Amino acid sequence: MATGETVQDWIYILHPSKHSLDGESFDKDFDKDTVCRLAHQDPEGDFWLSRRNRMNPGDRLWFFFTSPDSEVAAVADVMGEPYEADPPDPEFAYRVDVTLLSGPTDALHGDPVGRDELELGQVRSVQKVKPAALKILLERAGL
Repeated sequence: MATGETVQDWIYILHPSKHSLDGESFDKDFDKDTVCRLAHQDPEGDFWLSRRNRMNPGDRLWFFFTSPDSEVAAVADVMGEPYEADPPDPEFAYRVDVTLLSGPTDALHGDPVGRDELELGQVRSVQKVKPAALKILLERAGL
């Protein structure tokens, strides 16, 4: 991140049937327990994006799980700007490299932030975190 730039925080809506990690589609068992385990065993990966967001290295991606409960239960650092998928995919044209944060993910796994606390309006695949929700996320993640 360049000097003077601020970290941006993004909610990433994780639909196991619609998203992937490292280009591999998730199966029905991909849940917050799996992501918590990955944060310790294999924290680096890339996730699909439907459009190019203005993410920068150092930004944070907060993972919102849609089932069985609607909640944020993991967090990662963005490692690079989103880039075009290769091979091209019309539905998910971009990817972004991230590193899951084990300690904060452990904290969120044990005490997730529910949808009602996030002030989410229309749910999009990726959206910026609202200031009031960010305070709660940072506190629960121990950041």
